[in-house]
Amino acid sequence: MLPKEIQTEVEKGTMLPLMEEFYTIQGEGYHTGTAAYFIRIGGCDVGCHWCDVKESWNAALHPPTHINQIVENASKYSETVVITGGEPLTWDMTLLTQMLKDRNRRVHIETSGAYPLTGTWDWICLSPKKNKLPTQTVYDNAHELKVIIYNKHDFIFAEEQAEKVNQNAILFLQPEWSKKEEMTPLIVDYVMNNPKWRVSLQTHKYLNIP
Repeated sequence: MLPKEIQTEVEKGTMLPLMEEFYTIQGEGYHTGTAAYFIRIGGCDVGCHWCDVKESWNAALHPPTHINQIVENASKYSETVVITGGEPLTWDMTLLTQMLKDRNRRVHIETSGAYPLTGTWDWICLSPKKNKLPTQTVYDNAHELKVIIYNKHDFIFAEEQAEKVNQNAILFLQPEWSKKEEMTPLIVDYVMNNPKWRVSLQTHKYLNIP
């Protein structure tokens, strides 16, 4: 259990359970190939069985860190900052994003959308999950819909999600990494037959970078 005063700071969003932070190349979705500073916030109860960062799920494993320090670190490296997790919308993102915007940073989020939208964002990548569907605020504001394809049924799920997201969202299908040999050809065929979609690949894994 956290001391009460720290728990209060976490609830306000002035401290957040920081898992890791690193400067790298964006590997997925619309901004693939561009430099960005990633801030990975711990805590997620969505529980995808194929999640490749399950160590992020338990927020208690990651030390509450003051957002002043997080912003200071991020501002040294990149004009673009990506908040990811875990599920960052578990926490109130208002103060963190405000401070980053005050530093003239472009602020992106990668989220399942399972919780209501907080914060000020230049780009919202929504990657919905079946076991905890997005809230309406995220559907309404997402710039990008990225659906992970683990099996053939996920194409049906992708179309259901495309119906719910706002009409300006750019649509991506991405193979789950452990199924990439099986699913990538199916995605290619699907996109060719349904050209409203685009293909997303986890290029950072091919490049062997974070």
